[in-house]
Amino acid sequence: MPWQEVSIVSQRQEFVLLASREGANKRALCRRFGISPTVGYRWLARYRAAGLAGLEDRSRRPLHSPNETPVAIQAAVVEQR
Repeated sequence: MPWQEVSIVSQRQEFVLLASREGANKRALCRRFGISPTVGYRWLARYRAAGLAGLEDRSRRPLHSPNETPVAIQAAVVEQR
C-alpha cells in the first residue's frame, strides 16, 4: 500500500466532523486517529469556539513576556552599538 501524506489540519477537520455526529464514540475516534483523548477534546473545543478556522495551526509565540527588557533599555543598547 503506498504512503499517503495527510496534513494535520485536514486530519483535525476529519476528526471533529466524525466526533460531532450524534452518538459518536470520541475515545474510539481518538484511538483511530492516534491522538490522546485530551487532544481530541481540545480540537473539539477549538472547533466549537471558532469553526473550521479554529483548527488551523496557531503560533506558539508567547502572547506576552513579563521579563522582556524595557523599550528604553533596548533603545540605549542599540544606540551604543
